[in-house]
Amino acid sequence: MMKKLLAALLVSMFVFSPAFAEEKLSSDSSGFVLLSEAVPDAILEIRYYSTFNFVGARINGYERPVAYLTKEAAAALRKVSDELVQKGYRLKIFDAYRPQRAVTHFAEWAKDLKDTKMKEYFYPELDKSVLFKQGYIAYKSGHSRGSTLDLTLFDMRTEHDVDMGGTFDYFGLKSHPDYKGLTPTQYSNRMILREAMMKHGFKPFSTEWWHFTLKNEPYPETYFNFPVK
Repeated sequence: MMKKLLAALLVSMFVFSPAFAEEKLSSDSSGFVLLSEAVPDAILEIRYYSTFNFVGARINGYERPVAYLTKEAAAALRKVSDELVQKGYRLKIFDAYRPQRAVTHFAEWAKDLKDTKMKEYFYPELDKSVLFKQGYIAYKSGHSRGSTLDLTLFDMRTEHDVDMGGTFDYFGLKSHPDYKGLTPTQYSNRMILREAMMKHGFKPFSTEWWHFTLKNEPYPETYFNFPVK
């Protein structure tokens, strides 16, 4: 009970935070669809429902291992999927819509400098104290607007994830799409994903090869907080 009350308090802090002075927080899920229904060929590996993520625990707001996107983003992603399936790939989704309560969970975790149990896997080159300053953790995320997702490619011929030269949610330079330490094959693999996403209306992120946002997102000033269930 105390944990639930604390979580509610933390979420409520963001409703009245200056960070949301020009935006709004909403629990209306009517503009969203289940990604597995909208893009049936996609593979789901929802990391924040599991404990294999940079926090090392299931994240607040992830009540089922499913994913949501706005209707517009899902329709665009279906076009990406249909194109890449013809080339022997399937999309593997790590995260899509992210409730604001999950972003709050990340921020509270980042403040606890003693909790470094997943450092070896996700931020071995960084001291945890720099995660806010360097932009790896923030109090708001585009994911909470519902049209951003994190994904990779799964090769149907090899039955393995495509080699992208780095892992999802790695905090470091090797996650930059144009990282100079990549092999030609790894760089080409990143570009296959990037070019398909951009062709169908998504824009990439400069520091994370897996992160894309619909250019014409329908809720550019609204952050949602309904749980993933």
